[in-house]
Formats: sequence, C-alpha cells, structure tokens
Amino acid sequence: MHNSFSTMAHTSLLLHLLLLLSSLHVLTTVARATPEADSLADEANSISPKAYLVHYWNKQITNNLPKPPILFTKASPLTAASATIFAELVAKGAISDHLLSFCEEAQLLCFMNSSSYGVAKTIDAQLYKVYPRGPPPDTIVATDDKKVNGGMEQGLFFRESMLKSGNVMPMPDLRDNFPKTSFLPRRISSKLPFSTSKLPELKQIFHAIENSTMEKIMAQTLGLCEGAALQDETKRCLASIEDMIDFATSVLGHDVMVRSTESARGSKQEVLIGVVKRIEGSEGSKPVACHQSLFPYIVYYCHAFPNVRVYEADILDPKSKAKINHGVAICHMDTSTWSPAHGSFLLLGSGPGQIEVCHWINENNMMWTIAK
Repeated sequence: MHNSFSTMAHTSLLLHLLLLLSSLHVLTTVARATPEADSLADEANSISPKAYLVHYWNKQITNNLPKPPILFTKASPLTAASATIFAELVAKGAISDHLLSFCEEAQLLCFMNSSSYGVAKTIDAQLYKVYPRGPPPDTIVATDDKKVNGGMEQGLFFRESMLKSGNVMPMPDLRDNFPKTSFLPRRISSKLPFSTSKLPELKQIFHAIENSTMEKIMAQTLGLCEGAALQDETKRCLASIEDMIDFATSVLGHDVMVRSTESARGSKQEVLIGVVKRIEGSEGSKPVACHQSLFPYIVYYCHAFPNVRVYEADILDPKSKAKINHGVAICHMDTSTWSPAHGSFLLLGSGPGQIEVCHWINENNMMWTIAK
C-alpha cells in the first residue's frame, strides 16, 4: 500500500516537473532588496542546499576552522531541482498534495499517530532538559515513565566545582531521542507558516488530524518559540541553517565556532572527568545555545545569556580511565531570576541567586561561541 502510494506520489510530482521547470524564470523575477540578495538567491536556486550552505558559511564566517559536522550533517538532502520544485509548490499552497514525496525526499517527520516513536510521553521531558529555566517540575513528564520531580535524574544539574579533572560524577541521559529529520532550505522554510495562529494551516499541510500527536508536537514547539524572553535572554526559533548562522553572528560577530557534546556515551552512569577547558571569553560575551525542538522539519530553539561560562571536558570511564566522550557544559552564574520551584534547586538544595547552576549540552544540541 505504501509503495503504491509512494509511486503514485512520485509520478504526480514528475508530471509537474516540466511545467515547473519551464516557469523557473518566475523565481528570478521576485523583487529582492539588494543585488547581493539577488546573487545569493540565484546561487540557492542553481546548486544543492548542502553546496549552498558551504558557500553561505564561507561568506558569513571569517575564520578557517573546520565546518561543524553537527550542523552540516543536518542539511537538507534535497537536490537543487527538487528544492526548486518544492519551494514553488509551497509558494503556491500546493505542497499538501505532494506531502509524501516532500517528507521522503526532504527527510521530514510526517504521518505520526499517538503511538509513533513513543513521542507522546517524552515531549515535555525533552523540552525541559534543553530549556533549563523551563516549567515547574510538577508539569514535567520524564522518559521511561518516571517523574523528574521526586525522582530527579542525577547529574541533570550540577555545581561548577564538580567540573574538575579527577572528579567522579553522575552523567544524565544525553541521548537525542528525536526521530531523524533534516533542516529545510531557507527558501522553503520561510514560506511555511510558523505561528500558533497558523496551526490550522499547518495541520492541513502536514495532514495532522485533530488531537493527534503531530498537532501536539507542533503546538508545543510553537508555544515554546512564542513565549516571552526571560530577563537578559535573547531568543529565537530557527528553521534553517542559514537562519541559525545569521542569529549567532548577530549576537557574537562573524569569528565564531560551534561546540557540541561528541556523543551520548556515558549516559546514565558514573563518569570520571578528564581534562577540563574553560572557553575563554564566554562569560564576557553571550554564547548562543541551540536546542532542537520536535517539529516536522528541524527547528532549533536558540538563546543567548550573559553571565555564563562554557566548558569542554573529556569524559572517562572510571575504571579503565579510557576516554569515552568529550562533553560541552554551560554554567549559569546568575540564577537570581529563576523560579524557586526550578528542578535544579530541588536537586542541588538551594534557591535563586544563591548558587550557579551547570548542565551538559545534550547530544545533537550545540553551543556557539567566539572562536578561541
């Protein structure tokens, strides 16, 4: 049934190919603000999204450090021709009629039901873990059918003094439990609705029925993205790699790099801290932390805070002393505006403004800093 549906969808898409390719000149006649924007748009139309991102990175980032794999492996797998076709279908409001092909070729998350991937019971837990000043613990549902409150995951939050070579500490679950998806090119994502007020339109596009898990996923992420920024927080939800590059450089300048925890190894066990490196300049700038949120395509919740310290540390096996991971951690030095009910205070036994609070950057999340 699925193969038959897929073949029909691809056949239908191919029937549009000649018509769409014959009218590509329409894309180049859209009004643009500057000659530079015109040039970038022409390049985006003529090469694959991945190739275009290499060019965009080189244009926006001033250093010659290696390009971050965590970012580029999430780039859209679409070809130049497919990206152009889907961009045109989205612009015409016709993408819903070709959703199966769109989801398969762009590697999106579609056609979910209430039991798919076990997502229904993990959404709140994932959002809480990546947003450390998030909702009160009594609203949080943890993975493995356990409540975070009353059974707080050890190592989820810790003090800065624990992050030193030779110390043994519990490591929380660093695993990314989200289904594998990809970013969309900006010329596609920018044409899709992205607001709570447009949720009915999104449900129609992604064939999400009333009260389905897909509807809940989209509503949860949109609500997080539309929430008011906290004091001293600069935040934005980003649906393309180009948008993330632009946001990070607007905060930190163009000499930046992306840091990430290498893997999820060591999760939910005692680990030995090896060599620790404090990232110089992180406290004086506003490092940008980006956390993936569940959506049909990749969306990252990115936010920047002052008064934070960023660390990198080798993670070792306590018995063999062998290196098993390389982690990135962030310490919030000013917690005075945090809720007294925040889980970190329950775990560490303190209150707002009395202590700093640190946490690891989970697998597939990332930290942008000034290159050092």
